[in-house]
Amino acid sequence: MAKLKITKKDTINVKILEQGYIKENPTSIFEDFIYKFEKFPGGEILITSVSSVLNWAKAKSPWALTFGLACCAIELMATYGPEFDAERIGSILRATPRQADLMIVAGTVTIKMAPRIKRLYDQMPYPKWVIAMGSCAISGDHYRNVYSVVPGVDQVVPVDIYVPGCPPTPDALINGIIKLSEKVEMEYKQRRNKA
Repeated sequence: MAKLKITKKDTINVKILEQGYIKENPTSIFEDFIYKFEKFPGGEILITSVSSVLNWAKAKSPWALTFGLACCAIELMATYGPEFDAERIGSILRATPRQADLMIVAGTVTIKMAPRIKRLYDQMPYPKWVIAMGSCAISGDHYRNVYSVVPGVDQVVPVDIYVPGCPPTPDALINGIIKLSEKVEMEYKQRRNKA
């Protein structure tokens, strides 16, 4: 078993491995964790706060609630399909709003559908974000002047990222998810700097 040596350096306790790593207990996750940092190139220690790690994880892994309403939904499915595989950037699809923190509205929003979108948005836990995918979700596009179409989903729920196109490609949606991650990470950094 690896022994830890605790030294004090500038009022910070630093833990260093005294000897080579020999794993005796196969269930010790903590020792595996320490061993990985011992092998970390260029340094043996990583100091951060728990909130920074959690905020980084939230920003880099948005769980999306699918809300495919029209032809953009086909592109949404292709984005999470095997060719583009949006799960490789940390975004996975969820079927329930209680497990999702991102709503992707893909397609034309009608007046009948607007209260359902609002209800699902209200059921999502905080923090939550919205991506408007496609021209119809952004502004109503071809159906803008039709009496039954909402001229943009931002009339119903607050939108964070707009992905234009008719329909937008899976590459554009992946770029939108990455931009949302950058925006969320920046918000967390600004909030931390204010505190």
